[in-house]
Parts: sequence; structure tokens; C-alpha cells
Amino acid sequence: MYIKYNNKTIKVINCINFYSRLKGFMFKKNIDYSLLFNKCNSIHTFFMKENIDVILCDKNNNILYYYSNFPKNKIILPKKGVSKVIETPSNYFDIKINDKLFFYEE
Repeated sequence: MYIKYNNKTIKVINCINFYSRLKGFMFKKNIDYSLLFNKCNSIHTFFMKENIDVILCDKNNNILYYYSNFPKNKIILPKKGVSKVIETPSNYFDIKINDKLFFYEE
């Protein structure tokens, strides 16, 4: 699966089981893909090696919140209306609130 936003595309891994949701980007360096967490409205960045961008969307993929260059060892508390979280490499997209993300299969 891929995300397309403003003519930029990145591979997305859908974190669907307990282990993949727990691990996320922990202990990873040189991140070059994104993670999708469905039915999720908060995250942590404990045990991460580098900062990331965090995009919080509603069920229709409208961007509600965006955290650019979110630091290690922090928490984003639950947000109302959020149903999915996307973690991307830091500064990959130039996100604007209320825009829409597009997911597609190749």
C-alpha cells in the first residue's frame, strides 16, 4: 500500500497485529517508509532512534492533526475524532490540516 499527498508517494505498512502495533518504529534508523495504525488515536515514541512526523486522520482520511519532527520519548494523548495514525519519516510531506490523504495499492 502507498500514500499519495501533494505529488509525493511513500510505501505504507499497515500495522494490524499486537506486535506490529507495539513495535512501530522502535529501534529503527534511516526510516524510509510509513506505518498506518487503524482504530488508533494516540501514540508514543519511546525507544525510537529518530524523530518522525505524525499524521492523525478521521475515518475519511481527512487530516485533523499534524506533528512535524515529533521528538523521541514523547506521547500524543488521545484526540477526539481521530480514527487512524500515520507515522512517516521526519519532514517527508508538507502537510496541511483539513487536507486529505490518498491510500492506494500498486
